[in-house]
Formats: sequence, C-alpha cells, structure tokens
Amino acid sequence: MSKTMRMLLTVAVVAGSVSMSACGAARQGPRGTDPPTMVQVENQSFLDNNIYLITSGGARIRLGTATGNSSTTMRIPATYVFGGTELRFLADPIGSQRTPISQSITVFPGDNVKLIIPPA
Repeated sequence: MSKTMRMLLTVAVVAGSVSMSACGAARQGPRGTDPPTMVQVENQSFLDNNIYLITSGGARIRLGTATGNSSTTMRIPATYVFGGTELRFLADPIGSQRTPISQSITVFPGDNVKLIIPPA
C-alpha cells in the first residue's frame, strides 16, 4: 500500500524552528494490532536534543535523545496514539535555554512522523 502525506507543519520558535510531517499507511499489523507509530528526528543542529511528546492533555513524555547532526528514530508509545490523536513535540537542546515546541499534528496509529531540527 502506498503511504500518503498527511500534513506538513512548520513553526518558527524564538531562535530556531521545528518542522514536522506525518506519513502513514491505512494498514493493520497481525491480529488486528496497529503497526508501531514512529518519529524520525533529523537533528541538523550541533547540540544533542532531548525529544518529548506533548499530549493534547499537556502531559510531557520523554521519547529519547537525538544526537547532534544525525537522524534518530524513536517509537511513540501506543498508549498515546489512538484514532486520530493531536500531538506536539518539544525539542530540548542540551546546553541551551531555548525549547522549541511544534504546532499540533494529527497522528494515527502506524504513522511515521518526521521532525526536523534545523541548525541554530
């Protein structure tokens, strides 16, 4: 099945920006379970960034660390993605005061979200 581009969001935040896109296929895994929902972080910044998921209720869930100048793939826990769920992501650069937060994006189970952290 072909993947479709759901949306592309870009947000400018103080000294930097974070952009996101979500791609997903309308498919299900074995026994009716959804495939994992992933976020691929392309960190173009020199600094390592701790990546957090911000739920629609405002909870902040740490997904992992995106090493500077590299791409990292992280799993979004299934407990936070059901149906069409609005999520935001926070990139917290280690050693910096800025913490850009993306705009809301609707994510479905099995989507692959791409988060781009540009150079500072």
